[in-house]
Amino acid sequence: MSIFRPLLSCLTLAAAALLLCADVNAKRIYQYRDKDGVLHFTDRAPNSEVEASEVKQTLIRAEEQDIVQMFTNRSGNEHTMTFVNKIAGPVAVQLEFVDADNVAAEPPLPLQTVLGAFEQRQVAKAFPADRYRNSRFSVRYFAAPGDPSAHHDDSVRYSAPFAMGTTFVLAQGFNGQYTHSGVQSRYAVDLGVDEGTPVLCAREGSVMLVEEDFFGAGMDKERFGNRANHVRVLHADGSMGVYAHLQLESARVQPGQPVRRGQVLGLSGNTGFSTGPHLHFAVQVNHDMELTAVPFQFEDDRIVP
Repeated sequence: MSIFRPLLSCLTLAAAALLLCADVNAKRIYQYRDKDGVLHFTDRAPNSEVEASEVKQTLIRAEEQDIVQMFTNRSGNEHTMTFVNKIAGPVAVQLEFVDADNVAAEPPLPLQTVLGAFEQRQVAKAFPADRYRNSRFSVRYFAAPGDPSAHHDDSVRYSAPFAMGTTFVLAQGFNGQYTHSGVQSRYAVDLGVDEGTPVLCAREGSVMLVEEDFFGAGMDKERFGNRANHVRVLHADGSMGVYAHLQLESARVQPGQPVRRGQVLGLSGNTGFSTGPHLHFAVQVNHDMELTAVPFQFEDDRIVP
């Protein structure tokens, strides 16, 4: 199962250009009349003065969050490229020329860099190699969560992501033949559990990313492959815990928030590429710009991946 698709974007520059991808956060449209009889259509829930029975709610398709944005600025013949990290943890960015004629860059491209949480930074500038000739170029970038220099601490044992007494089954473990063959999920576990079960933090850290606006599930990868609600937690060693297929709008944490073991992150659900209610849990590192699952162990002997 794919939880995250590395971001790839391409920008062609012959003059000043701007790349800005707006977030699509709204997932409900509220229709109601206020006390004056005015009809409202809005993505903001009405205040308490409006009777709940008089409010019509419509779910709309939310889009995956962008984890970075790039924008450019032109001054004379020089173009600067600035990146903004939009999540609460490190993001690795790779920037390269796709097509270039009479152009140079400082620092030279291709390059890789890591942006800290919510950091904005000028990464490179491009300019004509020969200022007496015309120049043109295109660039593209890849972005993936995590610092590629991070290494998982294999001595760490993870707590069960459910409270004691919770009934669950290990539906798929490491190297599972159904959906755990890719690098992102090779060392993941699928724990079948009733929908709406509190999902607990298995290892302390800080919340990097929360996706909770998706609804629906199925085995159509094109339609559901990257639409699992999930919480991504950054650990002290730079690895990341992923808790996926959560219920719509069930997250109990926010990006940037410190979390402890046993803290409720959200509620289990059935969203994205899924055939039924379960929690998909994996520990990942950014390995050469690719999210890669790593082996881990639980403290709870009921879960042997």
